[in-house]
Amino acid sequence: MLIDNRILVGKGETEAFILPEMANRHGMIAGATGTGKTITLKVMAESFSDLGVPVFLADVKGDLSGCVKPGEMTDKIAKRLENVGVDPDTFEMRRYPVRFWDVYGEGGHPVRTTVSDMGAELLSRLLGLSDVQTGVLSIAFRVADDNGWLLIDLKDLRAMVAYITEHAGELLHQYGTISKQSAGAIQRALLQLEDAGGNLFFGEPAIDLHDWMQTDEDGRGYINVFHCAKLYQSPLLYSTFMLWLLAELFEQLPEVGDLEKPKLVFFFDEAHLLFSDAKKALRDKVEQVVKLIRSKGVGVYFISQQPSDLPDPVLAQLSNRVQHALRAYTPAEQKAIKTAAATFRVNPKFNTEEVLSELGTGEALVSFLDAKGRPSIVERCTILPPQSMMGIIDDERRKAEIMADTLYGKYDEAVDNESAYEILTGKAEADAKEKAEAAEREAEEKAREKQEKEEAKAKEKAEKEEAKAKEKAEKEAQREKAKKKKKTTSALGKVASSAATSIGRQVGNSLFRGILGTLKKLF
Repeated sequence: MLIDNRILVGKGETEAFILPEMANRHGMIAGATGTGKTITLKVMAESFSDLGVPVFLADVKGDLSGCVKPGEMTDKIAKRLENVGVDPDTFEMRRYPVRFWDVYGEGGHPVRTTVSDMGAELLSRLLGLSDVQTGVLSIAFRVADDNGWLLIDLKDLRAMVAYITEHAGELLHQYGTISKQSAGAIQRALLQLEDAGGNLFFGEPAIDLHDWMQTDEDGRGYINVFHCAKLYQSPLLYSTFMLWLLAELFEQLPEVGDLEKPKLVFFFDEAHLLFSDAKKALRDKVEQVVKLIRSKGVGVYFISQQPSDLPDPVLAQLSNRVQHALRAYTPAEQKAIKTAAATFRVNPKFNTEEVLSELGTGEALVSFLDAKGRPSIVERCTILPPQSMMGIIDDERRKAEIMADTLYGKYDEAVDNESAYEILTGKAEADAKEKAEAAEREAEEKAREKQEKEEAKAKEKAEKEEAKAKEKAEKEAQREKAKKKKKTTSALGKVASSAATSIGRQVGNSLFRGILGTLKKLF
């Protein structure tokens, strides 16, 4: 509720106001379950909207959707108003400009971001990767950046991890070792993330954060209700989304210093999940963002059960505090009450530690910054009721509100633009085609060489056979010639032999006759 341009949250002995110029100094709403944290959140969100400041809040239980309908004046609400000194007749029950958002696109406009925008560090947390596996994932991001390949959705990242694994040897000297085991672990984690609905979160069109920073025609800031009853069932995905949102706001918004009022107020319910199992580097980054984001005109308000749910460096930045009742049934809870009480500036009129366990529903210990930036003395206050309806609207009304929104249609249809997956798939197909063509050319060359060899072999064989036949023919001719020559020689020999024999006989006869004649003369 606005009074003199100040946000009235509750009243005790004095009124508890949040000053618009101090609203970007962050804050916290804490308390046990059922003590009234959601009421306080609604009162503050409505007041910021009236102030013209857009609000983003996580609706874990689904009971913040009632902001679209006016509240109903009841005896209980009238009595509470009287307790805080507000005339029920002047308290206007009204509806507020609301935009619904939902990662799954069921309870609001779809909320998407790209893998590149999420970054390796947050994705490593989301995937539960080890340091070595985180290093491999970082290489995938770096190689994609160096080649200008966009990482939009999870299939892009899977393709990228497969690519660096396949080309690990080529990338070794420039990027470092890429373990196949680590790459396999990343791929398995990505499949698990898809099964948890993570594939719906990564894609295009990606959310434009400026759509969360708008006002309606009356100048009231939109209350952006992030419907996350389903998302909250995956606490790691929920907390990583909120971490990403904080980081994106910090990266995208310009430095503006201290303004008269914030540009955006961000309420983070179940804030303990933000730091649960987070690595030191990530916790340090969150702490840095919380410290510096106020200079971007953003106020961050954490909602949790106990202040001890948050790291001390973050807790030290939360200057506007509303502490609802804490229960002390165990020694640990008693210690938590002492810790919570110690975070307030002491009020000498009561014992803060004792009051913390005595507070009723709708009551809280409150301390906000004054005009000089000093925490006020803690006050025991009754919190105002909200002006819009408490409770859940039905699906029909929610759908009607979504369709009536001017942003309807901007994010509803997912678009699959060309990115790393398409590029690498095309590259793989081109490589496979080139490889097939090369293999075909090689096969043709081998077939040609084989044919040439066979032809040469056949030719050589034919030449050999021809030479052999020729040689055989020559030998046959020589044999025939020799045979003929032999026959001729034989015939001549016989003739000569016969002649010689005849001559010999004649010579012999002559000699014989001569010898006989001589003998006759002698005797």
